[in-house]
Parts: sequence; C-alpha cells; structure tokens
Amino acid sequence: MSTSTAGRPPTALVIEDDDTIGRHLESGLRGNGYSTTWCRTGSAGLMAARHDLPDLVLLDLGLPDLDGIDLARRLREDLPELLIVILTARTDEIDVIAGLDAGADDYLVKPFSMTVLLARLRAHLRRRPPSEAQQESGPIQLGALTVDTAARRVFVAEQEVPLRTKEFELLAELARHPGSAVSRETLMARVWDENWFGPTKTLDVTMASLRRRLHTAEATASRTVHLPQITTLRGHGYRLDPAPSR
Repeated sequence: MSTSTAGRPPTALVIEDDDTIGRHLESGLRGNGYSTTWCRTGSAGLMAARHDLPDLVLLDLGLPDLDGIDLARRLREDLPELLIVILTARTDEIDVIAGLDAGADDYLVKPFSMTVLLARLRAHLRRRPPSEAQQESGPIQLGALTVDTAARRVFVAEQEVPLRTKEFELLAELARHPGSAVSRETLMARVWDENWFGPTKTLDVTMASLRRRLHTAEATASRTVHLPQITTLRGHGYRLDPAPSR
C-alpha cells in the first residue's frame, strides 16, 4: 500500500466525467490504500482540491465545463506541491506537452492499465530523503545564481525565482555537479524515482520550463547578470556550465 510522507494513506482526487472510468479509478485507488474523492466536473474538482488539499489529482482533459489544460494550470497555481497526473484520450503530442507545460507532473493516454497507473503514482509519491551532506551544506552559489537546497529557494542576484517542485529539483541536481555531465537516467532517477519507467518527455518539458524561468529572471534582474547555462548533451543528458563572459 502506498503511504504519504506523513505516514497516513495518500489522498487522491479524481476529476473525471466518464462514469465507467471514474468508478474504475475510484475503486482501484481505494482498493490500494488511497483515500479517494471523485468529482465529475472541473468546477467541483477545483473546489474539492482547494478544500481537501489532496496529495494527488487524476485529471481528465475532456471535462464538460472547464478546459482541462486551464484547470491543471489553476491547480498548480493554487497548490504548488500537488501531484497532477493527466488522463487523456488525446494522442496528439501537442496536447500532452500543453498539459505538462501547464503544470502537470505526468500523463496517461486512455485506455490505460490500473497497474501502470498505480506504479506511476508510487514512483511520484516516494520522496528521496536528502543525504546528510546535502542537509549540512549551505546554499550553492554559482555566480549570480543561488540555489538554497535547505530552504528550497532560488535567487538570481537578489531576486527570488519561483520554481515548481520538479524544476527546483532538476536545477539543484545540476547545481550540485557544476561543469559535469548528468545523464538523463540519473536525472529521472533522482528527481522522479529510481524505478521510473515513464516517458522522458516529462523531463524535456520540465527542463524547457526551467530554462524559460531562468532566462526571464536574468533579463529582468535589477542589475546586469549572466547566469550559468544549461547545456543539452545529445544522447546523454545535461550540464550546468559557468556563465559565459560577455
């Protein structure tokens, strides 16, 4: 049975208008130890999320009253730590990317296996405890970029940069090894889970969003700054390189 970080059964919110799929998800989750609420509309789901503060949301994109992509964005804004998994019958890659870029952590294309869904949820809900060295170390300073792993805050010069959970963890992992190549497999294992087997498109979209946020912070800083650059290593992974001299 899955457990939340507080030791209690994890709470799941299902936002799905299809009766058959909704009942299947509700019974499957409850049968595997999740405290589950099922809402059939986006507006009801949004209210339930704000009131109940669940650990995770399973979100159908094809809702009768609200656009699923917009709802994912609103959920992410309201509940930054919430795990959001999109359920979609749409097979076009652009729809999947839009959902991930709106703040979802993962997606499954219908029809899907309950076994696969449960495995994905276990992978997301497990949290790797920080090592003693990471707990004891102070903020990582790389030029104008500061990554405070203890406080989970990022600064460009004196300006704080708001990052989503996975964006922060990706940056922190690269910042711990500046100038060194970090493989995609390592990033998936350390930021998502060591047994992760989902699509690496999640990594690509999260990395693209992280880059945009850092670029915006660099461009709007109160003084001229040049940040370390995230370099893509084709066929391998990424590397955080020192800020270019200009």
